[in-house]
Formats: sequence, C-alpha cells, structure tokens
Amino acid sequence: MKKYFAPSELLINEDGSIFHLHVKPEWLADKVILVGDPGRVSLVASHFENKECEVESREFHTITGTYQGKRITVVSTGIGCDNIDIVMNELDALANINFQTRQENETFRQLQLVRIGTCGGLQPNTPVGTFVCSVKSIGFDGLLNFYAGRNAVCDLPLERAFLNHMGWTGNLCAPYPYVIDADAELVERIASTDMVRGVTIAAGGFFGPQGRELRIPLADPHQNEKIESFEYQGLHITNFEMESSALAGLSRLMSHMATTVCMVIANRLIKEANTGYKNTIDNLIKTVLDRI
Repeated sequence: MKKYFAPSELLINEDGSIFHLHVKPEWLADKVILVGDPGRVSLVASHFENKECEVESREFHTITGTYQGKRITVVSTGIGCDNIDIVMNELDALANINFQTRQENETFRQLQLVRIGTCGGLQPNTPVGTFVCSVKSIGFDGLLNFYAGRNAVCDLPLERAFLNHMGWTGNLCAPYPYVIDADAELVERIASTDMVRGVTIAAGGFFGPQGRELRIPLADPHQNEKIESFEYQGLHITNFEMESSALAGLSRLMSHMATTVCMVIANRLIKEANTGYKNTIDNLIKTVLDRI
C-alpha cells in the first residue's frame, strides 16, 4: 500500500503550489541550480533564452527557463543547512509526490542539483578566485542525524578520524559531524579538469563555527589550525561554506544527484578577502550552465 502524506506533513497551498517555495510540480525542471542569494537567481536566469515561470516567496526565488536547449530551474535557498532541508524536501515532493492523491508517483524522477556559492579557502592551493567543487562535505550542522539511513550513506571512517583529530570525541558540547560524498558522475562533469576538487566543511554559522572571533571568545581558539592540518588518506579540507553537506546528504538519501561549486572569496590561511566578487562569479555561473 502506498504511503499517504497527510496535510500536516506535506503542506500544499490553495493554488496547488508547495508551501515554502510556492512552486507547482509542472514548473520544476530535472536540472536544478541552487544559489543562496535571491538576487543571484536573476543573474543565472539572465543567460536563459526564455523563462517559463518566476515566483518569489520569502528568501526563495525561483525561475525556470531554457539554456542552450536545456530546461533548468534556478532556486535561491537563503543561508544555511536548515533552509536546504526545506528546499530539498519540497523539490523532491514536487518531483515525486502526486499532489492530488498525496501519494508517491509510480515513476521515480531523479533531479540533478548543483549549488553555486561562495566560500572561504583553507589551503595554499585555494586562493581568492579559486573554483572549488566539493567531492566530500563535512557537516557541522547535524541535519542528517535526524534522518534514517544516515550511517549507510556517510563516510564513517573519515568521520571518526576527524573527530579524533579535533579532540571532540566524548565532548558533549562539540558538534557531531557527518561526512558525505557528492555524486561522482556530476562532480566529473562539473569540475572537469579546471576546478579544485575539495573536502568542504559546511558550518552551522558564519562567525564562531568558522573560527571567526569578534566580541565573543571562541570555545576552541585553535579550531581552524586543527582543521587546516587534518589529513586523511591524502585528503585535506579545502574550504568552509554553509550548505553543501545537507545538499549532498539529503540528495543521497533521496537518490538524487548533487554537488556544490564555490568561488573562494576569502582565504583564512593567508588572511585575504575579496568582497567585490559579484562580477567574477558570473564566470562560475556560465561554466555550470554549460556543464550541467
């Protein structure tokens, strides 16, 4: 018997759109680009030959259109893994649940999702302006721990090695990170030969969780030094951002394909930053549109 999704679990607006995104099932393309900034949706869509639909709701701005014959949906998520939880569950519902019967569709529809964002580099080979494609993500957010099957999709040996290296084992105040792989085929296509393939930390905040100290002292002033020095089977942590782990993890549990590509706008190791990056990120957008 098919599972029934009650109105309290799957919230559908009166116009037949999904609760937060305000998108209808027929508006969703199989290829999806996610961005944090709602304003960046229009920048991505400026490359489209045509636009089918456009809708805005809170921080969620969605446009579906065509780029070089490919139907693509671009959605803004806002900042953080909590918002990725909303966006991913609602996109999957749009693709795989019948809104009339509130039951799963007979045929599974797989989405290809690429997040385009900005990040902080943590290694000498990730200076400002570098494009980093996240092969693995380490989630400080804890989101995936609320879903069944978490251990089956995570890299448990790397998790244990990282916990030991950070000195977080047995520390109830420390986060319990999860490690998740992006989709290998999508990484090959998007990263190609000209992007750094990285291990990305998705932090639960911009300041303390990423080792930034303003007026509140950090619980561990040496956190970033430990992160930068971590090595596992030749892998090093390349960058900080705030969404990649939830995107990769939920996509893996839902059987979608996903990866994150970020442009480095600050390098924490050598203390450099570029806040005027908005013009150059269009190069990354164009690259992803060509390859998705």
